[in-house]
Amino acid sequence: MLCIENLSVSYGVHRVLKDVSLEVNSGEVVALIGPNGAGKSTLVRAISGVIPVESGRIYINEDSDAAHQGSRSRSSVNLLSLPPMPRARFLAVVPQSASLPPAFTVWETVLMGRTPYLNFLGQVSAKDEAIAHLGLQKVDALDLSERRVGELSGGEQQRVLLARALAQSTPILLLDEPTSNLDLHYQVSFMETVSALAQRDNLAVLVAVHDLNLAARYADRVSLLVDGGIKATGTPRQVLTPELISTAYRLPVQVIPHPFVDVPLVLPGNK
Repeated sequence: MLCIENLSVSYGVHRVLKDVSLEVNSGEVVALIGPNGAGKSTLVRAISGVIPVESGRIYINEDSDAAHQGSRSRSSVNLLSLPPMPRARFLAVVPQSASLPPAFTVWETVLMGRTPYLNFLGQVSAKDEAIAHLGLQKVDALDLSERRVGELSGGEQQRVLLARALAQSTPILLLDEPTSNLDLHYQVSFMETVSALAQRDNLAVLVAVHDLNLAARYADRVSLLVDGGIKATGTPRQVLTPELISTAYRLPVQVIPHPFVDVPLVLPGNK
């Protein structure tokens, strides 16, 4: 479980995040939604350690077997106290738009995900190669292995970024608007893959998304961030309401049942 408690982040005198608290459980996808400037990307960067935290806690609760007691014990890892490399063993990030080295092959790029586990000589082991191979397999990108990254489409590059993140073998996956530059086909395909991976590999996934209907369809829970604070967290049906969404986005909306799946569908309303 990823736990965020009373997290605040400021840029100079401007406070961007204000006492944010959120939990992401293993095996679930939590979609972080909110208008532009709400602080979604800032929250992802603060969790990953890219930007400093003003106050609050970010930690992982891990369950471990306590066989001699016939129960399970829980240990806590404070992510804020970890240097970058140890932290990279706990969480992996798929950024909004990464500038991948175009001359590198897909295989070389995905192997970079094993960096936190390499010895001081940077040698790649057979185990590292097997894990990278599995990462590519999970996102259906094995056929891209020998291609140069600069030759790939946007959707293919996002699959490579996801495979690289999976190669880190972390229990937590952070995604910062990973579908923002993709067409509809790749958006759906990418989110279907992420949802399946969360369930199959028991990952705790936090994904910042703009598209409310992608959040409704592929997230187990939704958290609405407005002006740096969490306004609501719950199932898509609980959060994607006309009242909450209209107020947050300052736009009238309709919320109707989706015609094909049992989730809400958000549509612009009449002004």
